[in-house]
Amino acid sequence: MIAPIQQSQRQQKWDLRYLQLAKFIAQWSKDPSTKTGAVIVSEDGFIISVGYNGFPVGVDDTEERLNNRDLKYKMIVHCERNALLTTNGQAKNGTLYTYPFMSCTPCAGMVIQAGITRIVAPVNDNPRWQEDFKLTKQMFEEAGVEMTFYMNLGEF
Repeated sequence: MIAPIQQSQRQQKWDLRYLQLAKFIAQWSKDPSTKTGAVIVSEDGFIISVGYNGFPVGVDDTEERLNNRDLKYKMIVHCERNALLTTNGQAKNGTLYTYPFMSCTPCAGMVIQAGITRIVAPVNDNPRWQEDFKLTKQMFEEAGVEMTFYMNLGEF
């Protein structure tokens, strides 16, 4: 059996690996202002699904649309939603890794409904998102979703 401190170090090692993968996947987004990535991992450590923020399949991601914030926000599918859509119900009891920040409130609801029991994300102190993050954290707490945040990731 792995000692608790070793288990914690082992978990942190894997958390950082999956966050690195989410960061890599975020780069696939064509959004010029915010690139987000998600990785969903089963409770036994297998990658189930990945996603990044972008327009739905078959919808043209023109520069005009991508650079019009109001229009873009109405059309874009968040990374968590893209990842959840391809899990075939296998996300239950899994972990969601998101980069560069935690889920917005509507995505948090979908994460909870999918049965995800743990989320991992970098700390993001951008004032623009704090009110939404506060509500997201409240929802996760009420639903019993474990939250892990990493600070000072730098160029990990």
